Amino acid sequence: MRPIILKLLFPALVVLFSLSARAQICNGSLGDPVINQDFGSGTNPGPQLAAGITNMTYTSNNDPADGQYTIATSLTGANNTHPQTWWDVPSDHTGNPNGYMMIVNASYQPSIFFYQQANGLCPSTTYYFSAYILNLMIPGPITANYTHPDITFSVETTSGQLLAPPGDTHSIPASQNGPQWVQYGVSFTTPANVTDVVVVMTNNAPGGNGNDFILDDITFRACGPIIREGFSSAAGPKALSLCQGASANVSMQAQVAGNGTPVYQWQANPNNAGWNDMPGYTSNTANVPIANAKPGQYQYRLGVANGSAISVAACRVYAPPLTVYVNPLPVVPAIADQAVCEGTPFQITASGGSSYTWNGPGIASSTQNPLVIANAAAANSGMYTVVAMSDSGCTSTPVTTKITVLPKIIPVVSSDATVCAGESTQLSASGGTHYQWSPSTGLDNDTIANPTATPLQTTAYKVSISNGACVDSSKTVTVTVYQNPVANAGTPIFLFEGQSAILHGSVKGDNITGYYWTPATFLSDPTSLTPIATPADNITYTLTAASSTCGTSTSSVFVRVYKKVTIPNTFSPNGDGINDLWNIDALITYPEARIQVFDRYGQSVYQSTGYSKPWDGTSNGKQAPAGTYYYIIDLKNTTPKLSGWVLIVR
Repeated sequence: MRPIILKLLFPALVVLFSLSARAQICNGSLGDPVINQDFGSGTNPGPQLAAGITNMTYTSNNDPADGQYTIATSLTGANNTHPQTWWDVPSDHTGNPNGYMMIVNASYQPSIFFYQQANGLCPSTTYYFSAYILNLMIPGPITANYTHPDITFSVETTSGQLLAPPGDTHSIPASQNGPQWVQYGVSFTTPANVTDVVVVMTNNAPGGNGNDFILDDITFRACGPIIREGFSSAAGPKALSLCQGASANVSMQAQVAGNGTPVYQWQANPNNAGWNDMPGYTSNTANVPIANAKPGQYQYRLGVANGSAISVAACRVYAPPLTVYVNPLPVVPAIADQAVCEGTPFQITASGGSSYTWNGPGIASSTQNPLVIANAAAANSGMYTVVAMSDSGCTSTPVTTKITVLPKIIPVVSSDATVCAGESTQLSASGGTHYQWSPSTGLDNDTIANPTATPLQTTAYKVSISNGACVDSSKTVTVTVYQNPVANAGTPIFLFEGQSAILHGSVKGDNITGYYWTPATFLSDPTSLTPIATPADNITYTLTAASSTCGTSTSSVFVRVYKKVTIPNTFSPNGDGINDLWNIDALITYPEARIQVFDRYGQSVYQSTGYSKPWDGTSNGKQAPAGTYYYIIDLKNTTPKLSGWVLIVR
């Protein structure tokens, strides 16, 4: 077993132990628990108890059999073997869903199910030994004859001698209204010569037919007189609130019931760090100075004992604690400065508190939050201050924000413009600090006041002008784009000397005022787009188109005039100086021409590229026989090939 060392030196100041159908409770003040068996917390199943605490058998099953116990957080779902007999119990006595409790299915014979020793107790001191017990039986026809728990609380010496008559709960009745936790206990006074005791709980009723229960929060502590305490007086409030940074002199006073000469010791527990004695605070009153209070919860209580026993904390009883709540000041997050437009509404919002007070230019002090100004005016420009208050009445450090009311935009833009395609013009706007042009097509920069515009077609540019709060998008600049004149003289023309051709000119563009061909030589009408040309030699004609807004445009076309080729059909290469060569007029003007001559058998007798030297009637250095020969002439100018015959006469 685990020995628990107890030093309780408080005298018997409460009702002594008595036998009762229901064990006693302590009606006075209690000391801190010396034994505090709450079985811990965690997940199911809980661990078994240390050796020597109980004579029952541990099981990890949530549904212990007769003579067994388990440690668990709940008893829901155990009714599969106890239909309509056991209550579902969802949590331990305190309602902690993770808190353990001891579930007991009683033995067939009465048994000790809790046994723990305490050493070094204070002689002639009253103690209170208690536990919370829940009868698992559900009242009804099935359980009408069941046995109910009957628990004896005993205090013995270590040798087993009773120190006082045991306290018996007698039969604990089943609850009619769901599972009910009930505290049972006993008070007793240690004899003058006894400092070590054993506390025992015995189940008197047999098991096997009911007598099933749950046990939780077994405590063993000093029990003393009633202590009343409060702020300013014993009957004063039990709690006091301060704000962070405050300074105060906290006065506390206590009153102990009954006779005697108790000794006092005040304790403090700052922010649940643990109770500690306050040196020098040993009367029933305490004045605690607090300077620049830090946020937190500060508890104070008076400990009472007899004589020198006050020096041992475990020998005291304590009044319920008094609490000083030091509430933090609300913190208002920084509020961004705003620029707002004259004549428009704006609002400022604070957070961090439960109520707010605003002050600012042009307004009366206001508790509105957010603070709304329906129609901003120049008088509303300036610094605004807000102070937040928490639910506890603490106020924040003032927070300021700047509101700048800007005048409305007076927009000015440049006039509409006219350009020829490919030309640029500069737009301009004024009246603000920020500009946005739309569309951005054709602009070198759409976010400046004076962008350069080079649109491909007529475009209306809208500008949004802003000063950081006010915006005006009412102005537009239209850039009209005239298309440049475009002259097209057509594709090159090829013809033979003496032939005619139509020039295929065309003109497009805006505001065309006229067009003409140059030179006018050999043209039927130089002011027509499609004149007839009859040139005698190669020539280039140029078409010029004129626009009243965008200048002129020119385009040229080359006309190739091929000389007429006359092919003789007879020559006499006999060396008499007359008609000795096959002279073909104008063929010399076709330097890429291909000339081929064949005999009647299809054999080549002459071929030449170009005709700078006419054929002399020889083939391979020998005179060709008189007769008829056939020729093919390709002028290499996309015209049809020339073919026919030629007669050599000798």
